[in-house]
Amino acid sequence: MPSRNNLSTPMQNQLLAALPNDVQQRLFPHLELVSLPLGKVLYESGSRLRHVYFPTDAIVSLLYVMQNGASAEISVVGNEGIVGIAVFMGGDSTPSRAIVQSAGSGYRLLSALFKEEFTRDADTRLLMLRYTQALITQMAQTAVCNRHHTVDQQLCRWLLLSLDRLSDNNLTMTQELIANMLGVRREGVTIAAHKLQQLGVIEYHRGHITVLDRSRLEQLSCECYAVVKKETDRLQSFPHSGK
Repeated sequence: MPSRNNLSTPMQNQLLAALPNDVQQRLFPHLELVSLPLGKVLYESGSRLRHVYFPTDAIVSLLYVMQNGASAEISVVGNEGIVGIAVFMGGDSTPSRAIVQSAGSGYRLLSALFKEEFTRDADTRLLMLRYTQALITQMAQTAVCNRHHTVDQQLCRWLLLSLDRLSDNNLTMTQELIANMLGVRREGVTIAAHKLQQLGVIEYHRGHITVLDRSRLEQLSCECYAVVKKETDRLQSFPHSGK
């Protein structure tokens, strides 16, 4: 599937846009625009991360996959973030799998180049650590949500997190894939999606979901979405440092 935006630029990614000017000048020439089709695996569990990715209009899911093949999403990354925090956190690998949840584009950068900039520039370091804290909040809240809230509420949360990372109200995603993301049975997602469609909140047809009433979707979601959004907005609300 082609990118939603034909003219993709690094500034469409909020982290790249917030980098200090001198860091942008050093890194931007090395950025590689890549297509991120639905289902593409950016890295597998335990693999060494040779690149970091900055989505512009794609969404990447971080999944934990069990030995029996069962999986559950632990967080999502869109144009607000970076895929590959293990590179600058010192681990160089991660037990999760990164897979494209919503097709689009993004920029790829060699891990060594980004790690060098993270070490050299204090403002870049602060930017990335604040983003990491927001990502950890999302992971923690997802764990709580999966344990204590209904499939209906989890689906609403998941749809809202996805919408925040897209330029429109349309998602391309089968119920089977959503079930894999949430770590629940497909039948549960089918029932939950049918309820939302009956309420006029979404329209679902052959893997295409259109959100018709976002405010109602927020009302039907649990508190987990609001907690994650508030913390993400707080941690990423500082201006371009412009060194």
